[in-house]
Amino acid sequence: MHDDRTLVEARLRRVLDERIRPAVYPESVPLQVAVWHAPGEPVPVEEGLAAEPEPVEAGARWGAPWGTSWFRVTGTVPEAWAGRTVEALLDLGFDENMPGFQCEGLVYRPDGTPVKGLNPRNQWVRIGAPVAGGEEVVLHIEAASNPVILDYHPFRPTRLGDKETAGHEPQYTLARMDLAVFDEPVWQLVMDLEVLGELMAELPVDSARRHDILRAVERALDAVDLQDVNGTAGRAREQLTGVLSAPAVPSAHRISAVGHAHIDSAWLWPLRETVRKVARTTSNMTALIEDEPEFVFAMSQAQQWAWVKEHRPEVWARVKKAVAEGRFVPAGGMWVESDTNMPGSEAMARQFVHGKRFFLDEFGIENEEAWLPDTFGFAAGLPQIIRAAGAKWLLTQKISWSQTNTFPHHTFQWEGIDGTRIFTHFPPVDTYNCSMKGSELAHAASNFKDKGRARHSLAPTGWGDGGGGTTREMVAKAARLRDLEGSATVVWETPRAFFEKAEAEYPEPPVWVGELYLELHRATLTSQAKTKQGNRRSEHLLREAELWAATAAVRTGFPYPHEELDRIWKTVLLHQFHDILPGSSIAWVHREARATYERIAAELNDIITAAQRALAGEGSRHLVFNPAPHSRHGVPAAGAGAPRLPQGTEVSPRAAGGYVLGNGLLRIEIDAHGLVVSAYDLDAGRETIAPGGAANLLQLHPDFPNMWDAWDVDSFYRNTVTDLTDAESVELGEDGASVRIVRSFGASRVTQVLTLPPGERRLAIDTEVDWHETEKFLKLAFPLDLHAERYASETQFGHAYRPTHTNTSWEAAKFEACNHRFVHLEEPGWGVAVVNDSTYGHDVTRTVRTDGDRGTTTTLRVSLLRAPRFPDPETDQGVHRFRHALVPGASIADAVREGWRINLPERHLTGAHEVAPLVTVDNDAVVISAVKLADDGSGDVVVRFHEAHGGRARATLTAGFEVTDVTVTDLLERPLTDAVGQDRDGERLTVRLRPFQLMTLRLRRR
Repeated sequence: MHDDRTLVEARLRRVLDERIRPAVYPESVPLQVAVWHAPGEPVPVEEGLAAEPEPVEAGARWGAPWGTSWFRVTGTVPEAWAGRTVEALLDLGFDENMPGFQCEGLVYRPDGTPVKGLNPRNQWVRIGAPVAGGEEVVLHIEAASNPVILDYHPFRPTRLGDKETAGHEPQYTLARMDLAVFDEPVWQLVMDLEVLGELMAELPVDSARRHDILRAVERALDAVDLQDVNGTAGRAREQLTGVLSAPAVPSAHRISAVGHAHIDSAWLWPLRETVRKVARTTSNMTALIEDEPEFVFAMSQAQQWAWVKEHRPEVWARVKKAVAEGRFVPAGGMWVESDTNMPGSEAMARQFVHGKRFFLDEFGIENEEAWLPDTFGFAAGLPQIIRAAGAKWLLTQKISWSQTNTFPHHTFQWEGIDGTRIFTHFPPVDTYNCSMKGSELAHAASNFKDKGRARHSLAPTGWGDGGGGTTREMVAKAARLRDLEGSATVVWETPRAFFEKAEAEYPEPPVWVGELYLELHRATLTSQAKTKQGNRRSEHLLREAELWAATAAVRTGFPYPHEELDRIWKTVLLHQFHDILPGSSIAWVHREARATYERIAAELNDIITAAQRALAGEGSRHLVFNPAPHSRHGVPAAGAGAPRLPQGTEVSPRAAGGYVLGNGLLRIEIDAHGLVVSAYDLDAGRETIAPGGAANLLQLHPDFPNMWDAWDVDSFYRNTVTDLTDAESVELGEDGASVRIVRSFGASRVTQVLTLPPGERRLAIDTEVDWHETEKFLKLAFPLDLHAERYASETQFGHAYRPTHTNTSWEAAKFEACNHRFVHLEEPGWGVAVVNDSTYGHDVTRTVRTDGDRGTTTTLRVSLLRAPRFPDPETDQGVHRFRHALVPGASIADAVREGWRINLPERHLTGAHEVAPLVTVDNDAVVISAVKLADDGSGDVVVRFHEAHGGRARATLTAGFEVTDVTVTDLLERPLTDAVGQDRDGERLTVRLRPFQLMTLRLRRR
């Protein structure tokens, strides 16, 4: 038989495009359209509905960037259409290739009832099925003219990312606005042919199944009268019945389709627009649930649910109804789909506390899965937090984006730093925007790395990023793929149903230990420095506010600010979303974030001051409040008293220029260029700085990645570096005990102050950068005389180790990594730490010196600033202030302590008396991360702590108040039935912790 395969396949493509798809709407009449443009920010629905619009026609330009236009469409269903299905086709000027990334709309009835959302892949509104004929149609569209930021030529700088710079030129051209007859048999034929054509393309050319489909398609095309598609669609479908009813083979891969719309809480649009995106998507999904009895939709991010409840009560009512039916599923149990690398320990815990509590309070639903399809890698401390929140599963997709290494599993146990394991799944479909294409399903089946041991995978199905969700076309395709020969099988299921099946069939999956590092988007650890500083400062201010307010509440009856703290926590958690905290959003988002963090800081400082004033009383004694979890200068952790200050630091000129600082513990030499050429540990008799090296060295690199400017730094940036050694001045500071250095480079200027505090083993480095570079990367280098094969960097509730070598591609790919408050490097018996108050990115390299002692130089470099131009062309321009400290001779315990101290400075107050801590612990390895009153308003004191040094710890916690009961709880402050018993003697409690173990105690007060 002659091979005419390509001929038939080409025929299918053309007939579908030019004859069958156009026949879905065989008749249409235009609607009358009028528009009113809101003068500023979006207006309430009732105001938009009441506005007086002006007539407009298809072809008109509309929509200034970030504007809102209210369209009113009116018309009459022709009498001749009686008994037929009629839809309104409302095309605002969509590009079908950009769902979620351009203009969108929400359709309302005249009474304000939302109907459904409009987006490039969802332009129809059902009028009637069937209609009687003669119906009057009146619809209102709240249309958002969001500009296209990520265009066909991506990553080009644009001013459209902020309404203050975007201009006022219309962005869109109004297109088709019609009433049309919807021919369902033709639409069903389109679905049949698309499914079979896509499946056929994935089958081997020599397979019998492919040729069976080919011949059935050929017969169907023969049966279609191209001059009367609508009259012959039925007989064409008859030719496809046999190939569509052939069942899948027993070994077929099994896909759990979950309706999905990953909506970025902010990204290429501001937060206020996400509120509307969520309303549009949830309107669409509740409508689809009503039409499709098997469809299940899952939505994560409790914040987005809360927005619907607050801003769209009519939509909320529909959502609640669908949730009650089990069809609209709260997923993930987090406040937002946050970054997981940079949020601190408590913040990461509170993501689950606030997210899970919202779903429990609103629906009585307990989430057992974490749902993070798009987050940029996963910190090694996360499994313990997931488990402590009462969850046990994790889903993500993003690791498939790694550029260097292919992750070896799709279903596995992920083990964190404390040994906790979480059953984890990476969908092998490799997208969180699955559209049920044959190529996607075939890829999921062939790509699945656990074949032979497992058979199930999950496919998040629907348009996401900018929202939109699942379409009726996706549902129709899934129905045909439920049990189809040659394809993976597809069934709509909840995340819970998938995980239960996957876990049951794969009881002993492989184990991955340590962080899930994304070999991409590494620059998100540095971009938008002020957003990162705002986050770090807010986290520590919240710790202080809870600590001092709880202490004052117990001691003085101070009114604990439950509502204020709840609101502020939720705001901070929202800004940890994985395109806000990582610095990858438009300028508008980060401009608003800076203002929000300033407001939060003012509120929290007011709470802290009021609580401390209540504790200190009226008096003239000088008191120092120590919010850190370790004592400082004789002031106990979480208490206040008079400090015992050590003797001062000696400063003398250096013979070759510069200065020498000494405090009896360290001797620091700063040369004439302002570089630290010696940091000598007097007790150990040990030099910190590598021979011939200089610390406090600012280094500047060109920074123009191949793509994803704000997200990525590519390894070739290291090929070119400029050491910023020229100094305008190196002189004593005004206090006479510090050294002030000023440098200029390019259009920027750096001022540093180096201080050796009396009685402390750390060199404090305060850096102010007036930054006006573009496409540059600024690092601060510390070449250390250390032979270290690995180093520790702080993560949530502990620290993780990374190798300093590049033996394999896995190590080489980690050329930029995350730390929280410290990085620690060590030889047996002696180490060095670098601590910080607001930076996250760093790199560690090692070289062997070729002359002299041939020793090893291990260089730690802190990442300070970048200057990408997309999506914010003015990223980080302006003045920035950073605090770091070099700690020679540091153990891991020193690193932990100094990291806390630099982030929680002492506060000075005058008062009447000292303040004893509310809770104390007698072992520095056990770090208290939170002291607060219980969220339920009971007045119970909640204490959260963890083992921080990486070893076993026994400690006694002592409450400074009368305790009637102690309960071990989960993060939501619920009793744990499987908690290990603790030894208690009155207000004293002995605890025993495994390495990095997290524990929460609830102390009931008399």
